[in-house]
Amino acid sequence: MTNDLDQRDVSESGRRVIVVGGVAGGMSAATRLRRLDESATITVIERSGHVSYANCGLPYFVGGVIEDEADLLLQTPERLYDRFRLDVRVDTEVIAIEPSSRTVTVQPTGGGVQEQLAYDALVLSPGALPVRPPIEGFDRVRVLRTVEDAERLVGDVAAAPSTAVVIGGGFIGIETAENLSAAGIPTTIVEAAHQLLPPLDPEMAVLVEAELLAHGIRVLTGSAVTSVTDSSVLLADGTDLPAGLVVGSIGVRPDTRLAAMADLAIGPNGGIAVDADGQTSDPHIYAVGDAVEKVDSVDGGSSLVTLANVANRQGRRVADHIAGRTVTASASLGTAIVKVFDRTAAMTGWSEARLRAAGRAYRVVRSHPMSHATYYPGAEQMSLKLLFNPADGTILGAQAVGGSGVDKRIDIIATAMAVGISAPDLADLELAYAPPFSSAKDPVNMLGYMAENVLADDSGSAEADEVEHLVGDGWVLVDVRTTAEHAAGAIEGSTNIPLDELRERVGELADRRALVYCQVGQRGHTAAALLGELGIDVRNLDGGWLSWRAHAAAGAAGAASLVR
Repeated sequence: MTNDLDQRDVSESGRRVIVVGGVAGGMSAATRLRRLDESATITVIERSGHVSYANCGLPYFVGGVIEDEADLLLQTPERLYDRFRLDVRVDTEVIAIEPSSRTVTVQPTGGGVQEQLAYDALVLSPGALPVRPPIEGFDRVRVLRTVEDAERLVGDVAAAPSTAVVIGGGFIGIETAENLSAAGIPTTIVEAAHQLLPPLDPEMAVLVEAELLAHGIRVLTGSAVTSVTDSSVLLADGTDLPAGLVVGSIGVRPDTRLAAMADLAIGPNGGIAVDADGQTSDPHIYAVGDAVEKVDSVDGGSSLVTLANVANRQGRRVADHIAGRTVTASASLGTAIVKVFDRTAAMTGWSEARLRAAGRAYRVVRSHPMSHATYYPGAEQMSLKLLFNPADGTILGAQAVGGSGVDKRIDIIATAMAVGISAPDLADLELAYAPPFSSAKDPVNMLGYMAENVLADDSGSAEADEVEHLVGDGWVLVDVRTTAEHAAGAIEGSTNIPLDELRERVGELADRRALVYCQVGQRGHTAAALLGELGIDVRNLDGGWLSWRAHAAAGAAGAASLVR
């Protein structure tokens, strides 16, 4: 679509723009447009009582980490008028949109005097609605999307309920559970799927579950809620969970009620369809934020991504287009991160499960590096997973779980994906190094070296889910760690030949195929290279013992064995 908002469409007093919905997308559009066009009349309609707030901080307000509610309120209608001359109307909702006359009808939330407003451009930023399934008693369940929701939950926490149940193990569910637990409330997470955090692959999600268990949060996966009573949550298997407080975090769906009013096209995933400029099927109506379908960076298809930074970017681009500027669209990677007590989980691009379901060819490398040089105090281990195209090394996705430094590594990989850096090229990135911050070979560089080896087929690798089949097919499983490491925990049936003894004991592997492993994969790679040179048919277990252990725990649908 082209920008049809030329001077024929603008009133003599200046461009009239109405923005429906505040927070990230709507307020970015409104304030950016004011900086580009001082003559425009800009009206913002917000149905809640707050137009600009840090919704991602709401769980931490509930838990008392953020003590003052005012810290969540980024702007008020008064400040927005003083600085940007925006006409911001809170506690006001749109009850009708007439595209033919380019008008919207608004009235105070809950009823009152109606008013009709004309527009040259209309920007919809309605966000998403919490999923409320048809479960008996679900009207008792709290949700957490707005400041008002958080205020109600703060009141609930102040009443000191004896127990809490969080339904849903996604980002907000986990953050809410952590904060309820920090407030001294025994908390259980119930997740209908067989793992927490669906964007993660199971062997990574199980590390998150382990952290929750270690901090006293009960986790029930593969458990569907059938009803909610005044004092408990009932599960399909008959479990009756005491629950003085119940919070629902099952997910969100695009709020398309305004789109329906304007008869706008809806995309394949149920969100508002927009083009590269943010225009809907009506060129005078734009849409941004969680209600909108985005272009996926991996396959170019349509997807739903509910992230504040994406909404901010869309709002800015829409304002540029309304003002007549050339807009460069960008696809969405879905980069996300969540704090889980002392650990961090982060991801970008597609997961292995999603790639497999789509029938996409991929290769994977795993590592378990330290956050910085091990000889400098405070280094923390992380688990990294990189997925890439076996034909050209294009990065398809990455995941990380660990302590400090997880955010840095995922952000580097997300940036590499955005600019087209391949997996092997990660090895050549010149990243900042000093012992308190990294290692001379940063964990991202190491992923690049590993991908380079895979694509060059320097040594064959095997995945954790292949171990049983390979051993059954006659491969001998060799643990090349030290005797002490092997004694502390090893894959059942493996033979311990420490790496430093491998040359002298290679005769034990004569005429046999060897599947080697170490703690994280690095010594295994060295062992595989050595045995290959000595004529042994060999493969190295990707990610070593730590990856196999996580895979085994995920397969058992539990993380108890991983609790520190």
